[in-house]
Amino acid sequence: MSIELIIEIIGALLALLYLWLEIRQRSAMWVVGIISSLFYIYIFFQAKFYADVALQGYYIIAGIYGLVLWQRGKFRTHDTPSGKAKLAVSHTPLKTTVVLAVIALLLFGLFAGALQKYTDSPVPYGDALTTALSVVATWMLAHKFIEQWWIWLVVNAVSVGLYVWRGLYPTALLFFCYAVASLLGYYSWRKEIVKKTL
Repeated sequence: MSIELIIEIIGALLALLYLWLEIRQRSAMWVVGIISSLFYIYIFFQAKFYADVALQGYYIIAGIYGLVLWQRGKFRTHDTPSGKAKLAVSHTPLKTTVVLAVIALLLFGLFAGALQKYTDSPVPYGDALTTALSVVATWMLAHKFIEQWWIWLVVNAVSVGLYVWRGLYPTALLFFCYAVASLLGYYSWRKEIVKKTL
């Protein structure tokens, strides 16, 4: 077994742990995500998914931001049985949705152009699409907007095809699990919104 495959398997296992913690709304997910991103910076660089390399760097920064926001942020509004407040799951406001859609389109154009002009990326448009949507979805996750799960479903489904094509089979399997978990996560988080409205 090659060192690259071992690194990929470890990164995938950490990413699955991250996903499980995300569904359960545990702030430890951000720490696990940061560690997983360090592994995937190496993996994606080797596969020439350069936008994904940059995305992993963004995930590290977003992980720090999300951890602070989930633990001590000013948006902590929901009381838990232990008496500690936590950031509540909510719907994305319409104005925010429009702004995020524009940002996603701009990022897609920027990333696709840069990948075509400055790299030897074999899939500049697919790489740019998943990266732009992931940037937006990660910000939404930090704010616990439930619609982030639908964006992740699209990102994960497209990523499965890209990673199979590049021969990153453990990562493709991971993203297939992510796609299924996007649905599970949505319905798990929706229960919290339903409880708040009852």
